[in-house]
Amino acid sequence: MTESNPRIDPPMAADEAATLTAFLDYHRSTLARKCEGLTDDQLRLRSVPPSNLSLLGLVRHMAEVERYWFQSVLLGAEIVGHFWTEADPDGDFDHVDTADVAADFATWRAEVDAARSAAAGLPLDTVGKRLRRGEEVTLRWILAHMVEEYARHNGHADLLRESVDGSTGE
Repeated sequence: MTESNPRIDPPMAADEAATLTAFLDYHRSTLARKCEGLTDDQLRLRSVPPSNLSLLGLVRHMAEVERYWFQSVLLGAEIVGHFWTEADPDGDFDHVDTADVAADFATWRAEVDAARSAAAGLPLDTVGKRLRRGEEVTLRWILAHMVEEYARHNGHADLLRESVDGSTGE
């Protein structure tokens, strides 16, 4: 654990909701840790061509993912992208070269807070107010999917961070 970004291991024995939310928070903290201590330019560094992946791009992407699943699907809100548009669907990854890093991290943290608020106290069987591909989606599915989404992208973040400064670890 670092002081600026404490990461709490998920409990070994807890109910389903507590387990899912703890794993999601663990993975959110992991992404933050992978970005910790780097300069803005280091956060913008791309992986190998032709990939457009960068640590900042991952943070921006996860802000969009948090917003979509919790605000749009779960709560039914009409949303617009922070970093992408219909005409530019990869804007979260593509436009990091001149992005305001502090503002983008603040956006991600705000979306995480909004997601926590959206899900707080809801039963896992709560059905979202917006269909996904014509199907109902439960909060349980959203939480499990978010764990998967962060875990996959944290694997990318591991490699990106190692390529930036050689740092490895959980």
